[in-house]
Amino acid sequence: MSKNTQAQLPPEVGEDGLLTYTKKEKTMYLIGLAGQNVIYNVINGIFAYFAQFTIAIPAGILGAIMAIARLWDATNDFMMGTIVDKTRSKWGKCRPYLIFVPLPVLLITISCFASFGVYSGVDTSTLFEGKNFLIVCWAAVTYILWGMTYTVGDIPLWGVTSLMTERADDRNKLLSQARMIAGIGGGIAMLTIQPIANAVTAALAKSFVWDAIFAERVGYMATAAIFALVGCALFQFAGLGIRERIPPAGTSYTFAQNMKIIVRNKPFRQILLSGILGSPKMLLMTAAFPMLNFYYANKSGKMLFLYLLLLGGGLFIGNGLFMLLVPTLNRRFEKKDLYNYSNLLSVFPYLAFFALYYFAPGHDVTAPLYLVLSTGIFFAGGGAMGLNNVLQTQMVADAVDYEEYHYGVRTDGVFFAGQTFLAKLTSAIATIVSSIAYEIVGFSGDRVTEINKFIEAGGIPRLEPKYAQFMMVLFFLVSIPPAIGSILTVLPTWKYALTDAEHKRILAALNERRHKLEAQTQAEDS
Repeated sequence: MSKNTQAQLPPEVGEDGLLTYTKKEKTMYLIGLAGQNVIYNVINGIFAYFAQFTIAIPAGILGAIMAIARLWDATNDFMMGTIVDKTRSKWGKCRPYLIFVPLPVLLITISCFASFGVYSGVDTSTLFEGKNFLIVCWAAVTYILWGMTYTVGDIPLWGVTSLMTERADDRNKLLSQARMIAGIGGGIAMLTIQPIANAVTAALAKSFVWDAIFAERVGYMATAAIFALVGCALFQFAGLGIRERIPPAGTSYTFAQNMKIIVRNKPFRQILLSGILGSPKMLLMTAAFPMLNFYYANKSGKMLFLYLLLLGGGLFIGNGLFMLLVPTLNRRFEKKDLYNYSNLLSVFPYLAFFALYYFAPGHDVTAPLYLVLSTGIFFAGGGAMGLNNVLQTQMVADAVDYEEYHYGVRTDGVFFAGQTFLAKLTSAIATIVSSIAYEIVGFSGDRVTEINKFIEAGGIPRLEPKYAQFMMVLFFLVSIPPAIGSILTVLPTWKYALTDAEHKRILAALNERRHKLEAQTQAEDS
């Protein structure tokens, strides 16, 4: 880093003598994080929907693509973590990736939607012939490439938080704010991208007299490109505006050695297993868009936006509010207790939502009273998600300190690769589970084309008995598996290995050790 850059971003030193980030750095970091989560929700929010319900790739084939991508990511994420930990540059070990990765992410995000499916949909009777084969291959290759490229930026983006400050309180505050801002960036994308795509679709169909299905493909591609451009422009702020203060460890490790480090770190092992077992919770996000679009909004852009404001807004507000409360709650309760009990309590709103649908007359929950109750349920579910996300990130950061204290090894990249791995793995498992469920009830391939044409002709699926099973599976997916996942989440962390008091002691010892080493080095140099 140049002297001029250092002058612009001087380290803040408190009365305790510990280094931490400046206000400007924090702002730049949070802007970048918001942008990165806009990009994530372009893919996580609408790619699976686009592939299955617009291009009409069969649910089973799409599930297989997701499974293959995640099997590769299982290795790829930790490989990238190893690369980050080996990086030594004038910018640090995380910043180089944050500076250079946004542009490739932008191009590959757009490529995911610029498939051969723009020109014609999949004909499942000749799935592995000609055009159809190219559509499936394009979806598979671009999705896998996107996951790899996104990982190159995501691991350093979270890992750098452990390098920006020596203070535990400042790091916890930054991580809480980071999770909240990530939620805001992702939430804005979640609430607006599909309604905007539907509105663009309607405008294209009207202006160019295109059929609805073709206009939808072009509309989703154009909308994805706009959101990706905005997200990547904001993402660039993180790499340009932050500074690393904790020096990298003198020794770097191979991929195999890092895998052994992960296995021996008991707190991290517990967090990783907890996240994997909790994968069904992600079905709330995966199946929410099809539910809102087909059941509530009948694929109307205006109605979808309205329902997203009500139900998605309840989820979004609950998520953000409880993220803000985490630093306050940290001072009163153990992290593990907050993590475990918030997950257990979230079982009730998930089950309540399915009960509301199941017992409603005619399974119709669009009346005002039902919408108010549903919004409250989504608020409670969003609150539990907000607590879970922040606490999980804090516990990963604590596990990094645990490793350095006990074994003299600090592999921030590898440990935060675990968090990235969890985010993608849980999303993929949710997509696979939903794909299986759709295949079981026949909500896939040609039946998707059929229901799209039914809606185009003025039909309302939720009122049509022959589509009752399709509607039922959508409500099932956003409630019953997440309730089960919430219970499974706490099994590994019920007896969590690292208490808050022990972590505080560990961090104080680490800072003392670093400062003694720094003073010794300065004395030797002089």
